[in-house]
Amino acid sequence: MSFTKVLVANRGEIAARVLRTCRELGLTGVAVHSDPDAGALHVRVADEAFPLGGTAPGESYLDIGKVVRAALDTGAGAVHPGYGFLAENASFARAVEEAGLVFIGPPAGAIEVMGEKVAARQVAARADVPLIPGTTEPVTGPDEIRAFGAEHGYPLVIKASYGGGGRGMRTVAGPDEIAQALEAAGREAAAAFGHADVYVERYLAGARHVEVQLFADRHGNAVWLGDRDCSVQRRHQKLVEESPAPGLSQELRTAMGEAAVRLARAVDYVGAGTVEYLVEGDRFFFLEMNTRIQVEHPVTEAVLGLDLIAEQLRVAAGEPLSVTVSGPAPRGHAIECRVNAENTAGGLFVPAPGRITALSVPNRPGVRFDTGYEAGDEVQPYYDSMIGKLLAWAPDRDTAIRRLRAVLDDFVVGGVPTTVPAAAAVLDHPDFAAVAISTRWLEETVEFPADETAPAPEAEAEEDESARDEVWVAGRRYVIPFFGAEQASSTAVAEPAARRTKGSGGGGRKSGGRRGGAAGGSVTSPMQGTVVAVNIEDGQTVTDGQVLFVVEAMKMENPVRAAVGGVVTSVKAAAGDVVPAGAVLAVIEPATP
Repeated sequence: MSFTKVLVANRGEIAARVLRTCRELGLTGVAVHSDPDAGALHVRVADEAFPLGGTAPGESYLDIGKVVRAALDTGAGAVHPGYGFLAENASFARAVEEAGLVFIGPPAGAIEVMGEKVAARQVAARADVPLIPGTTEPVTGPDEIRAFGAEHGYPLVIKASYGGGGRGMRTVAGPDEIAQALEAAGREAAAAFGHADVYVERYLAGARHVEVQLFADRHGNAVWLGDRDCSVQRRHQKLVEESPAPGLSQELRTAMGEAAVRLARAVDYVGAGTVEYLVEGDRFFFLEMNTRIQVEHPVTEAVLGLDLIAEQLRVAAGEPLSVTVSGPAPRGHAIECRVNAENTAGGLFVPAPGRITALSVPNRPGVRFDTGYEAGDEVQPYYDSMIGKLLAWAPDRDTAIRRLRAVLDDFVVGGVPTTVPAAAAVLDHPDFAAVAISTRWLEETVEFPADETAPAPEAEAEEDESARDEVWVAGRRYVIPFFGAEQASSTAVAEPAARRTKGSGGGGRKSGGRRGGAAGGSVTSPMQGTVVAVNIEDGQTVTDGQVLFVVEAMKMENPVRAAVGGVVTSVKAAAGDVVPAGAVLAVIEPATP
């Protein structure tokens, strides 16, 4: 290796994963952390840790100057960005390289071109990669979108020109929705990526989301390493992923893989990348290219027997790829579900930060759990809601489904509600077994129980820092969760969330925003978060179901709707306010029947 110390500019499960791989390769791993993350798992598994200070991402993990200084101050020779945060920020990659460090990712120029989605579409067109009809420049106002809709039809999708992960993305069913969707997408894009630019595409409502893993080195090798299906999504964010993508012909797989390689070569790509497509029948269309390691990369690792993080490190050090032939045959099938701290009641997926009081993963063949938490750790409200990724490998897809479903029954997360019931509902559904799914399937077809509740606030309030302890062994910090007798008793009898709720079914329900109604006409926040939009004023008449506020929590915007129609008598929150769960945002005098 041309470097011996790697700073990981991230947090959570991906930071812990990269740091552990560094140790396996004999490299020293350095963690960075915000103030709330000082005791986080990725800090505990690192060889060294450096405080960035601050709480919000902009004050810590997104501060390029702080991160680069941390690398220099700790003597790191390379920086691994993980995914999210600065992973697809060309300015960050350039700053790392200008500081004389190795950026473990593609060149800044490739990130810049492929990270700006409109420019990426132009490159894809030149590389002869099929495209969905869309705008060739960022849109400047609602009229442009209306004109596009009149020409190409609805539904449409407004998407952030920078970034990904479903943020800064809104679907539009008709002209009346354009103005509000454009405002929301731009606001969310600016908050997540620092750019409010958006563009428009025709929305393929019945398409599957299939992506191709690619890798390139500095020796002229560029290969595609299989594919993944990521169609099971809520709010344009993936919930269940699998490899290989089921039900595709070998001809289609090869065509998508070769198109991905053409795209990579067109921008002199180096390192790990993913090209995402929408697939309809035997046709595929370019969606975007992610110039980083993907969240769902473990399913590819499972079926190919590769360590893609180790491959990233070796390629960044100047070594050639270990696999130089595209399309290696997969062995068996792997399915992964994301375990997020979210309340899935009614399909709303409301972020639910809090202390994890118990965490237990069944020890079975083919099972893997990548996580950034242990029992006793707290899921912070300032960052992504992901606790970890639960994966099952088996010789075939049917067995993988049954194995992962059985693991979900015995998988335990205490203290916070999770997306485990939603994953169980997906695996139980006959549509999933039959691969009769699309990117809208989860939200439009799968039924979720309406009574999934978060842990009682009283129980959470009883826990504080006195319920934790820490020890240092050989220079490394370990957190030991401690629960009093009352807590230990309640944890011992708690059932896994998947057992409490196994919702599945096929009714035609579409999930909407959280209703914030309460007795007396109070509109309350369903979660701790930041008020990013206030759509009402004193004296205004509102209708049942109208969006009154938008509260952002854990990188997700959550509309708060009126539970009753009536007149707003008092608005008690303003944009920018940080509110706790249950805070009264407004009071409505219900309309007289």
